[in-house]
Amino acid sequence: MMQQNVLKPFLIIVISLIVIGLISQSIFNLQYVLFWTDALLFLLIMAIFLFVLFARQKPYIKQSWMKVFKRPVGMATFLILMVYVFFGVLDSIHFKSNLMDKNQKVVVSASVKSVLDVILTPLSDRVEKTYSAPFATHLFVKENVEQSDGTISRQFPRLKYGGAHLKDPIKDKSTDIFWRFFMGLFLSLIIIGVVVFLLMWVLKIRLSYMSEKDVLGEVCAGKGGELPWRTIILTFSGITILVCVAIMLSTKYHVLGTDKVGQDVLFLSLKSIRTGLLIGTLSTLVMLPFAIALGVMAGYYRGWVDDVIQYIYTTLNSIPSVLLIAAAVLMVVVHLDNYPVPISTEERADLRLLFLCIILGITSWTGLCRLLRGETLKLRELDYVQAAQTYGVSHLAIMWRHIVPNVMHIVVIYVALDFSILILAEAVLSYVNVGVDPAMNSWGNMINSARLEMAREPVVWWSLMAAFIFMFTLVLTANLFSDVVRDAFDPRLNNA
Repeated sequence: MMQQNVLKPFLIIVISLIVIGLISQSIFNLQYVLFWTDALLFLLIMAIFLFVLFARQKPYIKQSWMKVFKRPVGMATFLILMVYVFFGVLDSIHFKSNLMDKNQKVVVSASVKSVLDVILTPLSDRVEKTYSAPFATHLFVKENVEQSDGTISRQFPRLKYGGAHLKDPIKDKSTDIFWRFFMGLFLSLIIIGVVVFLLMWVLKIRLSYMSEKDVLGEVCAGKGGELPWRTIILTFSGITILVCVAIMLSTKYHVLGTDKVGQDVLFLSLKSIRTGLLIGTLSTLVMLPFAIALGVMAGYYRGWVDDVIQYIYTTLNSIPSVLLIAAAVLMVVVHLDNYPVPISTEERADLRLLFLCIILGITSWTGLCRLLRGETLKLRELDYVQAAQTYGVSHLAIMWRHIVPNVMHIVVIYVALDFSILILAEAVLSYVNVGVDPAMNSWGNMINSARLEMAREPVVWWSLMAAFIFMFTLVLTANLFSDVVRDAFDPRLNNA
């Protein structure tokens, strides 16, 4: 019965996505492209959805997760992470456009775009000549410009797109930025007001015994039910204000400036979200089977099995991880260069990202394996495990039914902590040119390119700052969320 309840909504979602895809393909004349990393990301989302349905039927799991979302820090960080996931998913839906050639025949476009590319078209299409500072109206470097009288002078040329609507940038820029900021703020307040009104209406239905004034007072006091609604409203308000203001300003200015080839830095930063999320999630998925299987086996069987597994991860830890990853990535690059079938730039970048995730996962399982080994050594001596062995239950059944469920709190905590570490690892590897493909947008590539920019005079600082802000926000949010998860799932803290 439980399996039917879980599979029914899963099948409905899959069928709905297929139908929507077929309708969109026929209406918008698109040809969908599915990369390996896209498929794995969608499978991960489906797995999370199934886990949510499963957890709702398990009171002890549901109770632990409710502890996470009841805390203001947990809910606020969860909403911020969902914004990153939203951009990552939009950037993972790829397609090619069907075009008409001169003979009126349908041909497939060579360029692969994502839904995020379409949404951010105003940013991606507005390419300047070279560097420009945030909110600038002129290039960052001087050029020789021919005057009307035929003379040549050195000056900062006007940007082609940034502030091009201003007649007098020196006088009008500050006022224009202020009014656009005000319009974005006004738009965000309208959206926030509508959402808060709908939220109050829903809470009034749930809390029918209270008046509208009392419901509003409960929410403002941080109460109003099981969830911290005040924190939810404040976090949503902050995100909405930031997004609306950025939209209003980015339509006429390069909010975070442009890079060496004139691309908008805000666009590059948003496109890099997908790479960071895939590095953190897919590498973790690769690591989990090795860590759980070997850690539980080492602690349960002990003896020569424990010695062999300890020898494996001790040897692996003795090799510097950066050198091991660099050697593996270089072998992958050589293999892709000698690939017998021609592949596009996007496919090459996607395969390199996939192999990088696999390499990071294979080289990062030892820490969790050691923790699970120690916990299993303790669990195997408990009475219920000894009773199962006495009744002749098989070793695999004991590990699956009695050991693995009781070490999952360690797995959840470690995964939440390891996510941010893997994101930072991508930045370090890209800095030494063994990370993701240079053609792929990532914060590591932005930081790597900033090495030469920071050596310029004057210094081009905004690319490094943008990558740092986006990566710092994601890593800090993931760390804070992992702390809340640890407090909710660690039985020693719960018992205390």
